[in-house]
Amino acid sequence: MAEKIHTLVIGGGQAGVAASTHLKRRGVPVLVLERARIAERWRSERWDNLVANGPAWHDRFPDAKFDDCDPDEFPTKERIADYFVDFAKAEDLPIRTGVEVTKLERDGAGFRATTSQGVIEAENVVVATGPFQKPLIPTVVTDPSITQMHSNGYRNPEALPAGAVLVVGAGASGSQIAEELARAGRKVYLSLGPHDRPPRRYRGQDFVWWLGKLGKWDAKAPDPGTEHITIAVSGAYGGHTMDFRRLAAQGITLLGRAGTYDKGVLSVAPDLKTNIENGDRNFLSVLEEADAYVTAQGLDLPEEREAHVLGPLPDCVTNPVLSLNLKEAGISAIIWATGFKPDFGWIDIDLFRADGRPRHTDGVSEVPGLYFVGLPWLSCRGSAFIWGAWKDAERLAGVIAAKP
Repeated sequence: MAEKIHTLVIGGGQAGVAASTHLKRRGVPVLVLERARIAERWRSERWDNLVANGPAWHDRFPDAKFDDCDPDEFPTKERIADYFVDFAKAEDLPIRTGVEVTKLERDGAGFRATTSQGVIEAENVVVATGPFQKPLIPTVVTDPSITQMHSNGYRNPEALPAGAVLVVGAGASGSQIAEELARAGRKVYLSLGPHDRPPRRYRGQDFVWWLGKLGKWDAKAPDPGTEHITIAVSGAYGGHTMDFRRLAAQGITLLGRAGTYDKGVLSVAPDLKTNIENGDRNFLSVLEEADAYVTAQGLDLPEEREAHVLGPLPDCVTNPVLSLNLKEAGISAIIWATGFKPDFGWIDIDLFRADGRPRHTDGVSEVPGLYFVGLPWLSCRGSAFIWGAWKDAERLAGVIAAKP
């Protein structure tokens, strides 16, 4: 006999914890199913030395601080996972771990979830499986002698075979992994495409504070053509601006976007200088907007005119590599920091666009009773972050609680 529940939440990461908290507080009967442990991806799908990209005062739920962290510290991945476990325990959330949902389908006016431990019928379902679902790994390099992995499979420099490493993708993950490898003494090639490059701190405030004050976290949709632009930012080593000039000075060879592969040679797009300059333009625009905000608000924040001065472009940018013989370069491993795509194949409901993303409005899907939380740009730019998932979950819980 099927188990019956009013609202089923699928996923026990930050979005699932947030959703179940708000539903429980509103008196909505709720059950959360998590295929592994609470916040499992933080523990087993991140590299060993990962820390949050935002400081502890910011990257959290509004209702709970990191009590054992300095507010300006960048918590480790294990501390973040423990934070969600502790929060779930404090809220006495009904999270059932070790249960995988293998199929979700309509069942009359409600839903039927087939799980590894039986069938559950629910009036409402909140899908909270997060933004990091199916790794995107280009298949252009076919040399079996080269170790290849997605960034979610990378752990530390010692786990890689001896030799140089090619990191493809220069968002937060790729740029941080490349720097870690360089600091470990590895020869590193870093292929980077279009990116935003905010300052870590400016005029005494962290970039997350500035993006909030400037209204950028609340942006409703990416500008046309910018959907795949990543943010190069780091909380590692105490937090610093991700300046690709500095990485080049550390010995990292910067490359344009990786292209086709043929007979041991990887072609490289001639777009490196353009990508660097566009990243610089983004960096400077944030500084200029911040300055204008300080003036308009009459804030007493110290000026940093030197932050506006950028150094010369490194030689690897002005004389770019346009083809890379992997064997001659001594490359033994490639890390694809190339992002993720949705994986909702287990949902047997006609709801998805050609790109695999659900049709919804701010998390309320076209199917009555089915909701999504924790996805990138769900309602705004901040939706995939810890505090963004909290805000979206609070709003969706209100929608569910108000249903007749």
